[in-house]
Amino acid sequence: MIKTIKVNLDVVEAMLYYWQATSEKGKVGEQYIMSIADFKEMKYAYGEDFDKDSVRKVLSAISNREMLNSGSKKERKFWNNNMWMLEDMEFTNMMIHPLKVLNLGNLVDKLNKANSDIEYEKLEVIFIPEHVDEYIINDNKLIINFFRVMPSLYEEGKTTIGDKDLNEYIEEKLMELINR
Repeated sequence: MIKTIKVNLDVVEAMLYYWQATSEKGKVGEQYIMSIADFKEMKYAYGEDFDKDSVRKVLSAISNREMLNSGSKKERKFWNNNMWMLEDMEFTNMMIHPLKVLNLGNLVDKLNKANSDIEYEKLEVIFIPEHVDEYIINDNKLIINFFRVMPSLYEEGKTTIGDKDLNEYIEEKLMELINR
């Protein structure tokens, strides 16, 4: 039975500093970049053609204002996504804000009613800067690609992932998680 649902923004918060400093023409040190690559939450993005060194290579290239030399398709996608964050920090902050105030406590009863045999007491919704995947489910964790969060420029307070409202999207994916 689920007792809590935690939202984890640790990597996004670290990236916010990186994006802010880089957008202001600051140089972000290798040690800080490696600390981002070392977050345990980032392991969900790692696999074939994308690993800790990919994160270091891409973020270093951006911080040093260099083009990404070669790189895999996933590295190039990660580079593009990060460059997009730097184009408009106000929009980046609009992406982060709804996540900072996200309260998923109202889903606990709903999920428990949907499946009374849930083996987890705690679910975790983790946002990370991913390259390709929209979301990943791993045990009791729903990992969502931060780059897929889209605030509306026309409707204040409206945020979507794909074509779904942020809260509806998370609820749908948590239902998928508990019914696996």
